Amino acid sequence: MAFPYKKMTPADWEYIRSVTAPERVLVGAEIPETYFHDEMPEYGSFPPELYVEVLNKEEISAIMAYAYRENIPVTCRGAGTGLAGGATCKYGGIMLSVMRMNKIEPVDHKNQTITAEPGALLQDIQAAAAAEGLLYPPDPGEKTASIGGNVSTNAGGMKAVRYGLTRDFVRCVEAVLPDGSILDFSSNVVKNTTGYDIKDLVIGSEGTLCILTKVTLKLIPQPAHSATLVIPFASLEACADMVPRVLALPFVPTAIEFLEQELLEIVERTLEKSLPVKEGAALLIVMYDAATREELDQAVHLAATAALENGGLDCYVADTPERAAAVWSVRGSILEAMKLDSVSQEECDVVVPRSEIAQYVKQAKHIAQRHGLRVEPCGHCGDGNIHTELLRGPEQSDEEWHTATRAALTELYALAKALGGQMSGEHGTGNGRLNYLKEFVGDRMIRLYKAVKLAFDDKLILNPGKLIEFND
Repeated sequence: MAFPYKKMTPADWEYIRSVTAPERVLVGAEIPETYFHDEMPEYGSFPPELYVEVLNKEEISAIMAYAYRENIPVTCRGAGTGLAGGATCKYGGIMLSVMRMNKIEPVDHKNQTITAEPGALLQDIQAAAAAEGLLYPPDPGEKTASIGGNVSTNAGGMKAVRYGLTRDFVRCVEAVLPDGSILDFSSNVVKNTTGYDIKDLVIGSEGTLCILTKVTLKLIPQPAHSATLVIPFASLEACADMVPRVLALPFVPTAIEFLEQELLEIVERTLEKSLPVKEGAALLIVMYDAATREELDQAVHLAATAALENGGLDCYVADTPERAAAVWSVRGSILEAMKLDSVSQEECDVVVPRSEIAQYVKQAKHIAQRHGLRVEPCGHCGDGNIHTELLRGPEQSDEEWHTATRAALTELYALAKALGGQMSGEHGTGNGRLNYLKEFVGDRMIRLYKAVKLAFDDKLILNPGKLIEFND
């Protein structure tokens, strides 16, 4: 590191206790190992020196001002559901948990927004909006994620096709900077061209620029009707070719996903969940939302007709909430099923142009097989985000697994770049993809990233070693 960090002392512990509360501070061996890593331990497990649960922005400000003065690294942590090794104390120091900051304010109907603290769970925000007849559309697979984590990673999810990403629904952000300053980025307005758009820079910055203390989110009217189509195809190529045809129809789908039958078999074998669709090699799952039943029926009819005219073997319509929930439950169980079906996992979270989905998946399989790896691609084909899951078998040694995955990932990222894609579609860089970033974006972009980091955090104390490193 460019700046060596201070090793914390009992005097530091006492100061943190004095500005919070002794019962909310753990030190050294008192800290449970579950706080050493996120949902991907493969991307690093690092013990903090001190763990503290904060209750408000004033406590965060006091901690950051002290850490800035004493040169102590701080990593903010929400629910710990990340998949990039982002919320871990790579260089020790303080782990600052915001999960007790979970208040959700009443819906602001005049502005059609909802304001929440960073520890509020996504599912609770969605429920609060739904109770008022409104919808918070971003829908990442992990509903128990904290909203602060969603904003910090610009979480995507399956409904990004129609509604967009988390960034598209963030009106304003209140945050604490590394020196303890408290700032508002934008305000509850629909548009803003005042100065640089720092708000959008902060969104997706993975906790490296500031600590969120409050976010205001845009809501939309709850759709009255919804249906999900499950369409089997004889091949993945035929399945992927159907995507642009669906998008060319008059009605915009809410979600478009693809799954291969092999993945469905893993879910059924490990979790005993299944779809009533056994035909074909791959399935396309298409969801529509509509304000009226007539609009929904038209959308479903046009999509089903187009599918059957373009290689679809059949078209199953889940037109009740229960049937649709069963379909999406299977889709949402894929990561859990793959964890149960393998010793460990490595995920390549690329995004490519929709026209290149089939080409990417086909070549990705060849790359993985060439390196002796088992691969299970799936993804949000409506936006080109392909989760290329590399699964470790019991026969592979640590060295074999490490060598093979590093070689395969290098080729997979190069493939995504050659096809006009990007390294990560929604999970971020964190620590897990850090070694591949420079090669992907180039030296000039890395210098820009470093300049942005230093503008916010000149001492490099906030979540150091994530997204961008300074020791290269």
